[in-house]
Amino acid sequence: MELFFQTLLNGLLQSGLYALVASGLALAVGVVGIVNFAHGEFLMIGAFLAWALSTFLGVDPLVSLPFAALAVFGVGALTYRVSIRHVLLAPELNQMLLTFGLGILLQNLALIWLGGNTRTVTTPYQGSSLSLGELSVGGPKAVAFGLAVLILVALYGVLYRTTLGRQMRAVAQNRRGSQLIGIDVDRVYLLAFGLSCALAAVAGVLVATLLFASPTVGLVFALKAFAIIVMAGLGNLTGVLWASVVLGVSEALVQTYVPGGGGWSDAVFFLLIFVTLVYRSYRGAR
Repeated sequence: MELFFQTLLNGLLQSGLYALVASGLALAVGVVGIVNFAHGEFLMIGAFLAWALSTFLGVDPLVSLPFAALAVFGVGALTYRVSIRHVLLAPELNQMLLTFGLGILLQNLALIWLGGNTRTVTTPYQGSSLSLGELSVGGPKAVAFGLAVLILVALYGVLYRTTLGRQMRAVAQNRRGSQLIGIDVDRVYLLAFGLSCALAAVAGVLVATLLFASPTVGLVFALKAFAIIVMAGLGNLTGVLWASVVLGVSEALVQTYVPGGGGWSDAVFFLLIFVTLVYRSYRGAR
């Protein structure tokens, strides 16, 4: 029984990171109305920023969080101005091809400039752990989960308690109606897309602290974020929370109880996408 509760705890801690990545993606889908296939590459940029600041300037990765968020917010805003805004009214295939190509471009630039090797971040608290009765939690995992929760609470506070958040929700529901009542839709799109990229960058800093930084590190997290928003419903930020918990706990259970589960756990999100789509098709057919 102790092993079971330890597994649930590990899955819950992992779900915080997943929710952070998926919330950014859900924001782009729900507000801007574009599926950003380059989302993982913005996470990768955040991971490399954390590594660079730690390696060359000795800045703790957690201290570098605001800088990484602001820097990648700027990159995301520039990306929106230069490319995304020009395809918002184009067919969805054009939008997907643009963001897919952008992701390939960013990943290959990272490979050219930084090489394909993984980069690790060393911190004084890397080997620390916390005891919760008979259960134990890695210190970095606990800190990452706590930060993810705080950032998500702040995000929901912005969306539901501020004028900008109300504007984002209005634009998500009806773009033309929002324009008629005086909302600057283009500005809202820019801020929403920049915020989406900033959330990915924050997740990247945490990934660099817990795992490593590499040009391809964002791919697996982006795929899992897609699984989460499919389960939650495209653009449903509230549903992202429970869907992230489902994915994190499912992976932890597979890793613990399935023979060779360490490899199988990375395929859990495919199964969850399949089950969700089949279930929705069945309900729609009734």
